[in-house]
Amino acid sequence: MAKKMGFVVNIDRCIGCHACEVTCKSFYQLEPEVSRRRVRQLPETIAGVPTRAYLSMACNHCDMPACRDACPVGAYTKREDGIVIHNQDLCIGCQMCGKACPYSVPQYDPVKKKMNKCSMCFERLDAGELPICVQNCPLEAIQIVDLNEPQYQNLAKTVPGFPDPSITQPNIRFILPKAGKQVRSEANA
Repeated sequence: MAKKMGFVVNIDRCIGCHACEVTCKSFYQLEPEVSRRRVRQLPETIAGVPTRAYLSMACNHCDMPACRDACPVGAYTKREDGIVIHNQDLCIGCQMCGKACPYSVPQYDPVKKKMNKCSMCFERLDAGELPICVQNCPLEAIQIVDLNEPQYQNLAKTVPGFPDPSITQPNIRFILPKAGKQVRSEANA
């Protein structure tokens, strides 16, 4: 069976420091308006557990990528290992891919007048290195894995506010937060 590369995000470990986002932006020399990876705060309760949780998101390299299907010039390809590649040389900047993606991943670069998105650092992976976001997360909250491996089969496929995964079948999994010891009660707030 071919590899199926995807991200695993451990929500318990992510502290919202934005190191993944900043290091990606720096590594790829992106314009200020463009982020290949974004960190956002999740709702205060996940699966009934009170939490202050953050989610680091990039392209989900979907099994059924809406960006690829919407592109009128075929600027998107999907590799055998599941990585969805955007070819900026073919891109005409029409932004159809960004409108089609339920995760709002492809972003318009106003300087290059083309779309931009996470490539899962496929060049680095092909050279045996980790994606830059994975390598630079100080708490190892992001992993790159083969989702066909058994230990990833039962991880969560969605979190609150995440679009229905049946739409595009994203290759991202989540380790959800566990109930922790409450440090303060609402009475003491």
